[in-house]
Amino acid sequence: MNNKEKFNLYKELLCDWSKRMNLVAPSTLTDIENRHFADSAQLADILPRDVNIIDLGSGAGFPGVVLAILGWQVTCVESIGKKVAFLNEVKNKLNLDNLNIYHGRLENLVPSLPRNKKNTVFTARAFASLIDILDYVAKTKYRLFLLKGRDVKKEIEIAQKKYKFDYELIPSKTGDGFIAVIENIR
Repeated sequence: MNNKEKFNLYKELLCDWSKRMNLVAPSTLTDIENRHFADSAQLADILPRDVNIIDLGSGAGFPGVVLAILGWQVTCVESIGKKVAFLNEVKNKLNLDNLNIYHGRLENLVPSLPRNKKNTVFTARAFASLIDILDYVAKTKYRLFLLKGRDVKKEIEIAQKKYKFDYELIPSKTGDGFIAVIENIR
């Protein structure tokens, strides 16, 4: 199955499962390709090819599943059982051997992660505020690639009251938000 076929099947599964549970806002189901797939895929332009990705609060798989389809090794972290079932269905139907699903809370996963691992990064989309994300993951020292809204500068100001870090804001190609690249967290 090529990537186009995988994205088509992913879309079908998303629409089908969304009839039974709230995976994404119903209003976005008419524009899945741009609103979810393209928005998530823009990370592919800036992510190093050799990194392993831990996708925080994966929900319906954005951006984690999209990045797995595009070839990255991805672990989706999700605590809600119904969403985990959906992610496992997507993994199996799309034959994504490079996708792992972690059913549990992030605060339970992070202590088991090695520190300063250069080839592992975090991604997230519509997960939590920057300060909350940093509270979870700062000790790992991993880089973060976060799809954030237009208020990200406020989130950065708040987070900088507690943490020091370097950041770059890259304008989104699909909306009025940004990709926030956070590193050197201390």
